[in-house]
Amino acid sequence: MVSRIYYTEGIEKKYFLQHHHETSEMIVFQYLIEIQYLMYTIVILMVLKKARNIYLENQSYSTNLVYKWLFQMTLLFMVVHYFATFKNILRYTDNHQLLIFINSFLEIIALIVTSWFVLKALKYPEFFRGVDTQLQLIHDFNNETLPKTKSENQQNPDENITIQLELLKKYMTEEKPYLDPALTVQSLAVQMNMPSRELSILINSNMNQHFFDFVNKYRIENAMELLTNHSKKDCTVLEILYQVGFNSKSSFNTAFKKHTALTPTEYRNTFYKTN
Repeated sequence: MVSRIYYTEGIEKKYFLQHHHETSEMIVFQYLIEIQYLMYTIVILMVLKKARNIYLENQSYSTNLVYKWLFQMTLLFMVVHYFATFKNILRYTDNHQLLIFINSFLEIIALIVTSWFVLKALKYPEFFRGVDTQLQLIHDFNNETLPKTKSENQQNPDENITIQLELLKKYMTEEKPYLDPALTVQSLAVQMNMPSRELSILINSNMNQHFFDFVNKYRIENAMELLTNHSKKDCTVLEILYQVGFNSKSSFNTAFKKHTALTPTEYRNTFYKTN
């Protein structure tokens, strides 16, 4: 995009190639690159926020690890980028030693980031399995008209929702599908023989809570029963969290404290002290 690369000849072109970093068009391009990078970063953060909400509405297992890692990666790339920008600014100064140091530093950072990717891929392969692009936020299709059966058309909409909610709660209590740590809206809908979109709206919109929180509520209540069950007194908290469908100690502790205002250990100790 720099015209002088193509339309100058001889000494003028040689001088331009040797001092191109000091030319006005290259400085303008540097500003445009910074603006572009800032816009990309803002859009990435918006997409991450949307992705986190989509998974909360459709999955029952913790998405925080993936979200936090991608967020950390975005911040890391931003820091590295601005180090590189600082390096480019140094080209216009006489600090050649600092420029050499920054170049070496960026090479070390590149090695660290590459190693970090490899270790993450080995420890958390699910991070790299892609995203289900068919998933949508509830508000994207909440107002769409879902196909109804003849019996549903004859029922009052509010009455139909109430019946569906009762059936859902009964199924959760009796069949305990939440014990599956990988439970999703789609898999639960198949078990209940109803459209996944309808079930998603029923939980996320009509119950005014994410599917993630809805399922974890049943898991926590089951965990509370096990923690206060004398026959399970010798079971560790780790064993119990796996029994009720959690697959992460940190997500279990967070959800448990959100529901009871106590950690699992505090809850168990408090129960046995008062009983």
